[in-house]
Amino acid sequence: MTAKSLLRKDFEEHRAVVGATESAVESAFETLVDACTKSVAAGGKILFFGNGGSAADAQHLSTELVVRYVKDRAAIAALALTTDTSALTAAGNDMGFDQVFARQIEALGRPGDVAIGLSTSGKSSNVLKGLAEAKARGLTVVAFVGTHRETVGQIADIVISVPSSTTNRIQEMHLLIGHALCGALERGLGLVDDR
Repeated sequence: MTAKSLLRKDFEEHRAVVGATESAVESAFETLVDACTKSVAAGGKILFFGNGGSAADAQHLSTELVVRYVKDRAAIAALALTTDTSALTAAGNDMGFDQVFARQIEALGRPGDVAIGLSTSGKSSNVLKGLAEAKARGLTVVAFVGTHRETVGQIADIVISVPSSTTNRIQEMHLLIGHALCGALERGLGLVDDR
C-alpha cells in the first residue's frame, strides 16, 4: 500500500466515524455541556484524566479552558490529573498505578465538580477507579470511550461513546468533541459571543 493510499484510507475511515459519532453523541453532549456550565458557574472545576494519547487529550482540553480556546476571555477552572509527575509517580509507586487518578480526585475533587475520564478501551483500571472515586465524592462523572461502554456505564452519569473500536479514530473524536465542549462552555458561561 502506498503512502497516498494509506492517507486516503485514513481519511475515509475518519469521515465514516465522524458521521456516525455526530448523531451517536448528540444527546449526551448536550447533557455534558449543561453539567459543565452549571459546575463552573457555581465555582466548580473540570478534572480531566486518561492514559497515553488520552492523557495528552486531557492536558490539551484543560489548557484550552484555562488559557483560551479561540478568543481571549476569563479563565475557566479546569485541571489535567496527568501533569503532576511527582503525584503520579508517588501514587503509582506507593499505592499502585491503578490509584493514580483516584488519589488525586480524593485530594482535589469537590461535590459539584465534573470528572471527565478518557479511555478509548473503556476498560482502563486507573480511569475506572478515578471515576468511581469521583462518584463516591459527589462529582458529576463523565466517561469518554469507544464502543465499549458497559463498565463505565455502571459508574458514569454521562457517557460519550464513539461508535468505533479503532483507537486512533476514537482519539480523533474525543478531541473533536472536547473542542466542541470548550466552545459551548465559553458561550454557555457568557464569556464569548458570536459577534
